[in-house]
Amino acid sequence: MGFYQDHIVPHLVNLSMRNRRLAPYRERTISLAEGRVLEVGVGSGVNFPFYSDRTNQVIGIDPQWKLLKMASHNTGHVPSSLIEGSAESIPLDDASVDTVVTTWTLCSIPDVAMALREMRRVLKPGGRLLFVEHGLASDESVRRWQKRLTPLWKRIGGGCHLDRPVSTLVEGAGFEISRMETGYMPGPKPMTFTYEGCARPI
Repeated sequence: MGFYQDHIVPHLVNLSMRNRRLAPYRERTISLAEGRVLEVGVGSGVNFPFYSDRTNQVIGIDPQWKLLKMASHNTGHVPSSLIEGSAESIPLDDASVDTVVTTWTLCSIPDVAMALREMRRVLKPGGRLLFVEHGLASDESVRRWQKRLTPLWKRIGGGCHLDRPVSTLVEGAGFEISRMETGYMPGPKPMTFTYEGCARPI
């Protein structure tokens, strides 16, 4: 789950520009998190610096213990706990978190629909799902390339799908999207169409 943001994103943009180009997405999204936060696909903890004082605790979940070990050294000012586990079976109680965060994560979760239902389950009524994800583009010509490239890309990119319809998946899991912006990040269009937004469980 953290694979895309830690390993694939650097190859989509010029490495020397990576932090400058991705930081605004992270800052806009992560700074909105409040209360008890679950970050799905926490990876090596690259989002931790962007959490504000409105965040009381971050629970990070990721299937890769090596990345979690890195994250344990990056928590900084954020009270946190890290869990080695799967987004399809989140080991938290129902309605126990205020905010769920995903950044460039939904692309590589094997059963993304189940994972989103789990995120909805652990969110409190009135809680929020904050997301920055890449996925199915709005342009038909780009979509065709995404569908052609995805079978190979999954094999070389840790299960990353280029063509997942993020907004449709989020809504299908029982969320109402209250805000969303889409567009291309710098880089090859099939790999960089981005969804940035907020959704609430219904």
